[in-house]
Amino acid sequence: MALSDPAVTGRRDPGDGAPGGPSARTAPALRPEPRRRKVKYNRREAIAGFLFIGPWVIGFLVFTLGAMIYSLVISLSDYQLATDLITRFSFDNYARLFSEPKVMVSLSNTLFFAVMAVPLEIAFALGLALLLNRLGRGAGFFRVLYYLPKMTPSVATAAVFLLLLNGNFGAINRGLALIGIQGPQWLTDPAWVKPSIVLMTLWTVSGTMIIFLAALKNVPRDLYEVSSLDGAGPVRQFFHITVPMISGAIFFNMLVLTIAALQVFDQAFLLFWRDQTSAAPESSLFYAVYLFQQAFRQFNFGFAAAMAWLLFAIIAVITLIQVRFGNRFVYYEGGRD
Repeated sequence: MALSDPAVTGRRDPGDGAPGGPSARTAPALRPEPRRRKVKYNRREAIAGFLFIGPWVIGFLVFTLGAMIYSLVISLSDYQLATDLITRFSFDNYARLFSEPKVMVSLSNTLFFAVMAVPLEIAFALGLALLLNRLGRGAGFFRVLYYLPKMTPSVATAAVFLLLLNGNFGAINRGLALIGIQGPQWLTDPAWVKPSIVLMTLWTVSGTMIIFLAALKNVPRDLYEVSSLDGAGPVRQFFHITVPMISGAIFFNMLVLTIAALQVFDQAFLLFWRDQTSAAPESSLFYAVYLFQQAFRQFNFGFAAAMAWLLFAIIAVITLIQVRFGNRFVYYEGGRD
């Protein structure tokens, strides 16, 4: 081996690896990807994306946004269904909202129902989710069993509850009589009308239960093990570990259930207002039911559209308040931005 060998001396030829040297002359040059090809691919992907999202955009513009704009126009006019004419633009329909007694009655009934139903739905759904979360063998069977009421049609559910809530021979009052309690007249006593609708609403709470169950599955088990070593019991674990860790699901369900409660229609309509000849108690007149009556029974579409926009404004304000104050109690694992 010669002393001038780079392996011995550690010296390299100045041309090796240097610009213009032998390595540079022999190594193939890396050619950048042409800009036109990148632009072509990006354009093709954008076109494909617009084609996929196009049907939804068209449906939203025509059936949602277009319908909302049209209803706003109708709310400011005297709309006649027979002639399909929009005449006499004014704010009379909105002024009538504050002078019509049944509007305020139906709105107060709806707000009272929302305050009563939403906390009970959250508590009942969370309780069912906690029970299902503790099951091991056979958990899948019980999850399907508890979710089946959600799949039941509203008409069938109303027919069942008409029998269950009958004040004279209903199954609920018969069960209360066995333990010495005289059951109320659920469907005729004004004080028990809204609780009866809440009971019917709790029957379909399984959708909320599934969300809570998914949130409970994501709570780390290590937290419970460490807290049990520190002497924390089940109650303390629930309020200091479970509730903070699933606070995001609680907050989401609170928003969704509040919006649904302010638009309650099926339960009240099927139990009390499906028959035009029977006299229903005024405490069962909810806002959406009265809106339906104005639109499709008295054909006051302009006034019904104004009622719909008032409900939209109320829901928007309540949702903003919930987001503004409720978001403070939500635990974010990565922290807030």
